[in-house]
Amino acid sequence: MALITLRRPADIRPVDAGRRSRRGGRDVERSVTLLHVFLLASAIICTAAGVTLGWLLSHSLTTEALGAERTALARYVDGVVRPELVRGDHVVVAGDDVTRLSDGIRAQSDILSVKVWQPDGVLAWTNVDPSRIGRKFPLDDELGAAIDKNRPIAALVGTGGAAADEDAFERNALARKAHVHHLFEVYAPIESSNRSKAIGAYEIYADPAGLSHLIGSRRTMVWIAVGGVFLSLWAALAFLVRGASRTLRRQNEELRARTARLVEANRLLEKSALEAVESLNATVDAKDPYTAGHSQRVQRIAVALGVELGMGAEQLDVLRFAGLFHDIGKIGVPDAILTKPGRLTELEFEIVKRHPEDGARIVGRLHRLHAAVPAVLHHHERWDGDGYPHRLRGEAIPLEASIVGLADALDAMTTDRPYSDARPLDEATEEIVLNRGTQFAPSVVDAFVALVERVPELFGPDPTPDVLVPA
Repeated sequence: MALITLRRPADIRPVDAGRRSRRGGRDVERSVTLLHVFLLASAIICTAAGVTLGWLLSHSLTTEALGAERTALARYVDGVVRPELVRGDHVVVAGDDVTRLSDGIRAQSDILSVKVWQPDGVLAWTNVDPSRIGRKFPLDDELGAAIDKNRPIAALVGTGGAAADEDAFERNALARKAHVHHLFEVYAPIESSNRSKAIGAYEIYADPAGLSHLIGSRRTMVWIAVGGVFLSLWAALAFLVRGASRTLRRQNEELRARTARLVEANRLLEKSALEAVESLNATVDAKDPYTAGHSQRVQRIAVALGVELGMGAEQLDVLRFAGLFHDIGKIGVPDAILTKPGRLTELEFEIVKRHPEDGARIVGRLHRLHAAVPAVLHHHERWDGDGYPHRLRGEAIPLEASIVGLADALDAMTTDRPYSDARPLDEATEEIVLNRGTQFAPSVVDAFVALVERVPELFGPDPTPDVLVPA
């Protein structure tokens, strides 16, 4: 069994404007999510930027500190050695009395070893193992580069290496003596008097403990400063994002509340408008005592036919509205024409024929009734194309209009009118079947006949508000 409930149009909810509010809420949540993603991405970017900047600054600081220490050591050693071993533009091999050289080098506590080289690889002097003085050794890469290019070279080096390597042997010996694991190695050219070329080189090994401590403390300061700056930037960004998220959510809540008020105002407005249209429609029915209740009966029959044809809820709503308001355009037809007992003149009929268009304009002014406009406008069209106002034919006629047209014709035949007496249901049914495919749509006639056979009481003068129709 299918239940048909004949509701008043004013009881039908208006268009759900709240959907736009919900969609706006989802958009806000997406925006907030994007802000949080942006905040996370900014944290990653700030971290990467901070690490990069910290590394660059630390590297620059280390390079600068090594350069400063290299310059300081080279100048000190040159100040001690040059007066004793440099004669004009030549480095001489030290003699037996080198006490002042050794004392001067020892005065700089962090210097562990000094070797003075002639450009051909002869060791002119050293404070470690003096027995090697005057011997010639192969120049290693760094020492050769310092002499050939006349530029200093410095690096922190480990104490490992093959024992056969003279430099490695000396580094290991110095490390064991000074108890260190790294050495600060400097190759500084001994420049000529006019500084145009290198006439030898100093090979200096120093304890890097003080330098490492200085570099370490400066690095710590750099990382703390860089970390603090980028953390502060990110914290400020997080604060802004949090504020923006709160603002978006607050504005969304305000928008929802405003939308809810608008929806309620719209509902009340549409309810008032529908009530006004109903009142106008009731005025039309009241103009002619013979048609009292006609709109409600047409509505009931039209909805029953829609259910029989398997229409959905939206189409049934169209039938409810169109069935109720199909004749509202007759408000503009003079009472004398509406209640005339005799045949209408051609002019009078032309006036009556205007009522579908007038009704469509009235109904179309209310947004909630827009879908019912075609059914109101075309409910007097005929299947064979001889109807009005637009002489539509066949499938060009909206199905809802065909249904309302049949329901309108049935009620006209089964109720007393000034120009005719009411016919029994079987005679009216016979007349409708006879006009199947000419005045009425075949599918609508078939549905009507099925309802008449199954539920004839549906077409009685005073049916109950809810009618059970067998499926």
